[in-house]
Amino acid sequence: MMEFSLDIGQVRGLGTLVVMIAFIGLCLWVFSRRRDRDFAEARLLPFDDDRLPVTEQDPAMRSTRQ
Repeated sequence: MMEFSLDIGQVRGLGTLVVMIAFIGLCLWVFSRRRDRDFAEARLLPFDDDRLPVTEQDPAMRSTRQ
């Protein structure tokens, strides 16, 4: 019967390999040409408040300063 055991160096090596594969996958996802349109829209999200309709004074949004 064969016994399989990992020492700490092998565990660290496998952990490094998993993190490296995740990093490469994330880089491929971020720099994919198919994601350009989604990221272009997301880049403009901070300025999207200008397009929202202004409602009557919402009590949660009203300033408490006098």
